Amino acid sequence: MKLYTIKIDRPIGHNHHGTIYPVNYGYVPELIAGDDEEQDVYILSRLTENQIPLTEFTGKLTAIIHRKNDVEDKWVMTSEHETFTKEEIFAQTYFMEQYFDSEIELL
Repeated sequence: MKLYTIKIDRPIGHNHHGTIYPVNYGYVPELIAGDDEEQDVYILSRLTENQIPLTEFTGKLTAIIHRKNDVEDKWVMTSEHETFTKEEIFAQTYFMEQYFDSEIELL
């Protein structure tokens, strides 16, 4: 299993243009996505130590949110031993994904 280290630029509680982030959100440094920017990542975790604003996170890629009406997909990362259902991922990313026509691919 490949692990990735994510830089968090929108930690839990971050206000980005009126949207408050309920999860840590960041990017994979130097991995360029469809929008010619670094790959964006939602960090999902049930672990207490990950329920605070983070600056960095290392974990596994557990799902990809394919946006049908956008130029990029979003990654979903978790700690090494966690799993989430599509419904759980949808619920935790709804704050942003509600604006897109997307589908979740579990890996």
